[in-house]
Amino acid sequence: MSYLYKPRHQNPTSPRSRVLPIAAAAAVLAVTVAVGVAVHASTPAPVADAQSLTSADSSQPGAGQAARDRQRTQAAPDPATNPPKAGASAKPSAPATPAAPSTPGTTAPAPPAAKELAYRFAWQENYYFCGPAATRIALTARSMYPSQSEVAQSLRTTVNGTNSADDTTRTLNAYTKTSFYKSRYITGQSATQAEIDRMQADVVNAIANGYAVVANIAGSTVDDKGGAHSYPGGHYLTVVGYSNGGKTVKIADPADALGVGYYTLTTAKLAHWTALRGYSA
Repeated sequence: MSYLYKPRHQNPTSPRSRVLPIAAAAAVLAVTVAVGVAVHASTPAPVADAQSLTSADSSQPGAGQAARDRQRTQAAPDPATNPPKAGASAKPSAPATPAAPSTPGTTAPAPPAAKELAYRFAWQENYYFCGPAATRIALTARSMYPSQSEVAQSLRTTVNGTNSADDTTRTLNAYTKTSFYKSRYITGQSATQAEIDRMQADVVNAIANGYAVVANIAGSTVDDKGGAHSYPGGHYLTVVGYSNGGKTVKIADPADALGVGYYTLTTAKLAHWTALRGYSA
């Protein structure tokens, strides 16, 4: 259907009116051709599938080989999206590196067979200061030099002396700022073999670690040189060394009646001397 515009002031039969329909038809034809070209250009070309590639004309040179190459490329699985199934052969992964063996812990070295501490000796200042004097000697082995009066105050020493090994243990730990010292007691009239062995082990452990031992003894004994030492009312003295694996001890005695200040005796004798009392080690 066409529509012809007829202006009122123009003659419909004039030559100009005949030209307009022809020009309009040419314009419509041009637009139609342009749209067809654009639609044709935007339509993607069909891609041949693997089946069509295998049926390509092999009579043309190189056509068969090119088709087979494209088929292999298209048919090869993507390893990222298609992992091999269980049981399929694959390149083995590198073996895990074995963990390094743990280093066994080292044991503590054995204590020496003999050891003597460096200490500073002083006689007790009065007849009831044996506890403060012996405790102070032990502290000098730790490079501490309080006065005997200061130590007596910590021990709560009176004219009746120092009460027990619990006081020397408490004071030694307070001065050294440790909990190293423990109180040991021998409750019978004489030491048992187990108590002798324990004292020997305690002396070796303490002195090997730089700590002197303070013992509260009572009664009489004889040292290794035959010297007699008697304290029937009780006394405090300091163990500052050992030898023979701990079976012999060196005593620093702040009231030594022989006037020497030290002597040695067996650990067994010292244990019996400490019966009914105790020591700090």
